[in-house]
Amino acid sequence: MTKGLSAFQLKVIAIVAMLIDHIAWAFVPLDTFLGQAMHFVGRTTAPTMCFFIAQGYKHTRSLPRYVRRLAVFALISQIPFSYYNFGTPGIFPLNVIYTLTLGLLAIHSWETISDDNRRWMVVILLTLLSIPADWSMFGVAMCLIFHIFEEDHMRLNIAMGTMIIVLMGGQLAAEMSLGLTFEKALANSWYHGGLLLGFMLPRLYNGERGGGAWTKWLFYGFYPLHLVVLALLCWR
Repeated sequence: MTKGLSAFQLKVIAIVAMLIDHIAWAFVPLDTFLGQAMHFVGRTTAPTMCFFIAQGYKHTRSLPRYVRRLAVFALISQIPFSYYNFGTPGIFPLNVIYTLTLGLLAIHSWETISDDNRRWMVVILLTLLSIPADWSMFGVAMCLIFHIFEEDHMRLNIAMGTMIIVLMGGQLAAEMSLGLTFEKALANSWYHGGLLLGFMLPRLYNGERGGGAWTKWLFYGFYPLHLVVLALLCWR
């Protein structure tokens, strides 16, 4: 029996964590222990899926088909995502599959553009395009970090640790700017620490796909479907 977890198993973990996170955003106040705990679990989803974008780029047989598949699911998911968040269809903010698509394009640009200045310009542009989307610049950055530092665990740890500090620090600053004490702001921000668990999960990957060929569609199919169900429950 192969040790570690297959891609299928890791994606199931990411999906369950995402569902817990989205249930919390819909029904559980952020400033409660339960809300923070549920979002802590939910923070594992983003790093896991960004890791698989990097893996997908490495192993795909056709990058154009991969990009098209992501783009189609991003389009399909936008109305459910908007309804879940606001109870009405809308263009902004864009959903996370859009962010993952930009992350994939950023990896491709990093690998194929030889001129350093032009490469950085394109990567920065793609990162900026993610600002009006879920996971925003951090999603694109995580895709790149998992790709660039795949074999350099020390730099990977430093990059991901820095990201956790920036996210938690930003949340603390935002909470304190509203007049909250440091202790109260920290109580509303510790869920970002769940990213650490998310960064550790991919290290359990054993290189096997697991499941069948359909598993590559699992996250992208579940994403809009669960948003539809939650939107109906939230805004009925």
